[in-house]
Amino acid sequence: MSQAVRRVAHRFMSWDAFLAVLCLITIVFASFMVPGFATPTNLSQAASTMAEKGLLVLPMALLIICREIDLSVASQLALSSVVFGLLIQAGVPIVACLPLVIFVGLATGALNGLFSVRLGLPSLVVTLGTLALYRGLGYVLLGTGSVNVLPTVVTDFGVLDVPGTSIPWTIVPFLVALPLFVVMLHGSATGRRIYAIGGSPEVARYSGVLVSRIRTGLFVLTGFMAAIAGMVYTARLSNARADNALGYELDVITICFLGGISFLGGRGRLTGVLFALVLVMLVRNVLGLKGVGGDAQGIVVGLLLIVSILATNLVTRLSQALESRRSLARLAPAPGP
Repeated sequence: MSQAVRRVAHRFMSWDAFLAVLCLITIVFASFMVPGFATPTNLSQAASTMAEKGLLVLPMALLIICREIDLSVASQLALSSVVFGLLIQAGVPIVACLPLVIFVGLATGALNGLFSVRLGLPSLVVTLGTLALYRGLGYVLLGTGSVNVLPTVVTDFGVLDVPGTSIPWTIVPFLVALPLFVVMLHGSATGRRIYAIGGSPEVARYSGVLVSRIRTGLFVLTGFMAAIAGMVYTARLSNARADNALGYELDVITICFLGGISFLGGRGRLTGVLFALVLVMLVRNVLGLKGVGGDAQGIVVGLLLIVSILATNLVTRLSQALESRRSLARLAPAPGP
């Protein structure tokens, strides 16, 4: 019985449970203290605003677990948005626009993978460069202008809810992708290989894991999700611009670390990432309703990023200390008769 109680207590004392409680406290506080928060319209809009970040967070979490990172996700989103808008402006049918934009996302992800994995350059440095490169390409293609005339099917997708519900259509791609990523990371051989690479790339390589292929595939997957996010963002705001999603990479990385993904790789679950995504969305929504501007919101998100890294480091040290203590206890000689 004591073992069962300890297992239940451990589950409820986990980081995921802590984030869930924080989300619940934030919702209760905002419902009573922030006018207009609990209305269906506001909650629907808040859910809609986290659609693109959710699409970017899912592959980013896998990359960080695999000891990689992609700082260019927001720029990939912006470039995809620009290409999407220009194709529509040129009269290309929507059915043809979708694969073309997705191809752009795959190409940007493949380029990141080529430099980071195949050429062995640090992904932090590579994607810091492509962050500027992809957004610069957006400005080259579209300049400082925007594409605002979009087909009805696109604008309806961006503003309407699923019939009979308050669920915005823009969140549906994330809701479809979430279980697929959960199954891939937590219920498949690919997920076990990702954790193995994050734990020790050399050991994984000697165990027969195709480390370079998996890492490159994750960069390509990130570009694919960024392309979808770019089209969703364009539909939601009814415009395509080169400065779309400016600064989103800060939120995405914050959500991953806040959700318990270790910056050292090999640790973390998508459950915590989901709660962190909701928490950041709630914080931004509450601050917006209180009249706090985007710059001040960025300061709060930056503080969350620092706190999440410190908390992850603290939890890692505590777990290592507890494991060392258990190991010493097992090695200690049994007391005499």
